[in-house]
Amino acid sequence: MTETLIPAAPATTDRPAHRDPNVLRWLGAYAASTAGDNIYYVALSWAAVQAGTPAQAGLVMSVSALPRALLMLGGGVIADRFGPRRVVIGSDAVRCAAVLGVAAALVLGSPGLWLLAVLAVVFGAVDAVFTPAVGALPARITHRGQLARVQGMRGLVNRLANVVGAPLGGLCVALGGATAAFGLTGMLIAVSVPLLVSVRMSGLPVDGDTRAYDDGGDPRVSDKGAGGRDANDRGAGNQGASDAAEPVAVRKPPSGSTGRRDLREGLAYIRHHRVLAPLIVAVALGDLGFVGPLNAGLTLLADQRGWGASGMGLVIAGFGTGAGATSLLLTVRGRLPHAGRLLAVSILPGAVAIGALAWVPGVAAAVGLAVLIGLFAGLSGTLCGALVQTQSDPAYLGRVSSVSGIVSLGIAPLTMPVTAAAIGWWGTGPVFLASAAVCGLSGVVALCSGPLRRAELPG
Repeated sequence: MTETLIPAAPATTDRPAHRDPNVLRWLGAYAASTAGDNIYYVALSWAAVQAGTPAQAGLVMSVSALPRALLMLGGGVIADRFGPRRVVIGSDAVRCAAVLGVAAALVLGSPGLWLLAVLAVVFGAVDAVFTPAVGALPARITHRGQLARVQGMRGLVNRLANVVGAPLGGLCVALGGATAAFGLTGMLIAVSVPLLVSVRMSGLPVDGDTRAYDDGGDPRVSDKGAGGRDANDRGAGNQGASDAAEPVAVRKPPSGSTGRRDLREGLAYIRHHRVLAPLIVAVALGDLGFVGPLNAGLTLLADQRGWGASGMGLVIAGFGTGAGATSLLLTVRGRLPHAGRLLAVSILPGAVAIGALAWVPGVAAAVGLAVLIGLFAGLSGTLCGALVQTQSDPAYLGRVSSVSGIVSLGIAPLTMPVTAAAIGWWGTGPVFLASAAVCGLSGVVALCSGPLRRAELPG
């Protein structure tokens, strides 16, 4: 393998992410794309219900999960190999073309469920590449000390897109049918493409080494960083000032390198990382215990208690308010001290609140608990995302994001039908308590891991 010395970016004073035009362009692109996703799901569900039976519509809505789960690990390899910006731009272009193509087909005729199923499969497959690339992109556009703030900003955009996207999709369906909603989806995703093209990529100092990357090729970095230290000899994660302007040895991808080899290297990197390994386990347990009761479980609980759709909506709004508040906190503060310890202790009261939700009789108490769940779950989730960003080597961040995402987006949603079936057998109380126990295990894992417990956010 040949090594090429390229000059690292000169050391500069960190510019706050919320004042960085480069970050704001990326955030605008992410906001447009995420809002488009929310409208897309409204349009797809409505079109599927109109074209077939409820069972067929449910199948169309769920069919995208399979390619997403099967292909996401490969998507992480692609993001690291070809550069996250390039992959995100290509993914958005494909999604835009697919949605606008379906909108045109609906204008010209009634193609039926098969076209909607194809669209769902395409979206799922593209999401498998898009999601890891989105996770890897922040490390290439801002300084390491701003990654936690970027994570908070991203969380705020997610909440805003959820609040605005679905009602906007419903309005489009009411005024112009699924065709109008698909058209608006395509337009919003199209807006994100030129914004992403304008985003500048740069090298990023990580874990005591100063490393520079091209936006393309395989960003493999030699085992010796800029300061001559072994890449595996990692301390507290502070950058040495003397390393800031030294050349960086960047390895070209070997001619025999394959996607399978890259995947094995990524999995080995996570497995041997003292912080990421327990962190990924904690994320997985938290998602597995959280998704079921707060989705299918909440619907059944509201039905049993007689809260109705409005009551369930208030509970969901309470959760969103709490989660949004934690994203805002991290956006304003930029970092929180003792992040690893705070992550661990915030999971446990959140788990207790999830278990208690099944026992409250009234909507007001349920909303109050939902706010607490949102605060604690939002805090732990935001800190998990920030630690993944700041602890990962950017050369592996796509693969790290794919491993984290395959649980959150591929496996955890499968707990929803399991939760619904379990509630039918045993009732809401025992199932919510069992889910809370799984969430609590996430906090126990974080507390029992010394490196994760002592992990700090830079800044």
